[in-house]
Amino acid sequence: MLPLEEVQRGLRMLRAAGMRKANFAGGEPSLYKPYLGALTRYCKEELGLDSVTIITNGSLIDVEWMQEYAAYVDVVVVSCDSFDEETNVAIGRGSGGNVAQLAEIARLCDEFGVKFQLNTVVCALNWCEDMAAKVAALAPFRWKAFLVLVVKDEKDGESPATLRDVGKFHISNMQFNIFCDRHKHLDCFVPESNEAMARTHLLLDESMRILDKRKGRITRSESLLDVGVEKAMRQAVWD
Repeated sequence: MLPLEEVQRGLRMLRAAGMRKANFAGGEPSLYKPYLGALTRYCKEELGLDSVTIITNGSLIDVEWMQEYAAYVDVVVVSCDSFDEETNVAIGRGSGGNVAQLAEIARLCDEFGVKFQLNTVVCALNWCEDMAAKVAALAPFRWKAFLVLVVKDEKDGESPATLRDVGKFHISNMQFNIFCDRHKHLDCFVPESNEAMARTHLLLDESMRILDKRKGRITRSESLLDVGVEKAMRQAVWD
C-alpha cells in the first residue's frame, strides 16, 4: 500500500484533471481505518469533492469511526448479495453474520446523517431470491444491482494461486432481467450495467494504476503518479 502522502498526491492530480467524486472500495477499505479516514477527510477538506463514498462489507465500520469521520462521508455502500447466510458463504461473503451487520450499518448511517446504499451482484446463487421485503425494511436511499462480471486474470493478489474462478457464478442477461423485474417496484432499486459503470468511473488499484475491465480482461496502466493522469488513461484504453 502506498504511503498516505503519495495517495493524496494522486488524488490532487485527479482533482486537477476534473474528478468530482471519489469511491473507496477494495478488498475491504475499512481494514485500514485511520488511513481510510484520513483520505475521506482530505477529499472533503482539501480537495472539496462533491461526494465521497465508501463501499464496504460493513464488518469493520463502527460507531467510533463514524463519530470521527462521518462528516467527510456522503454515502456508505454495503455489499449485500443475499439475505441467506448460507448463500453469502457460498458466494464468498464472509463466514456468516453479514445480514445482521446490515441493520447496524443502516442505523449508524441514519444516526450520523450519511446516506445508506446497498449493492448486489446478481449471480447464479442469488438470481432467484426475492429480496424486496428485507431491502424495504432497511430503507436504503438506493439499491444497485449489477450482473456478475466474469473477468479473466482477476486476482486477489499477485500470485497465480489467488486467481478467482467466477465462471461458476455466471448468469444470462435474461436471468438478470428476471431478478430486476422482481424488484423494480421498489423506488430505491437501480439496475446498472457493467458498461455504464465503466463509462462513468475510473477504477484505480492500490498503486494508482488505472484498470480497464470492459473487454473481460484487466488492462493496467502505469501508475498515474509516474506518468500523469492523461497518459495513464490512454494506456488503459479509456475513451
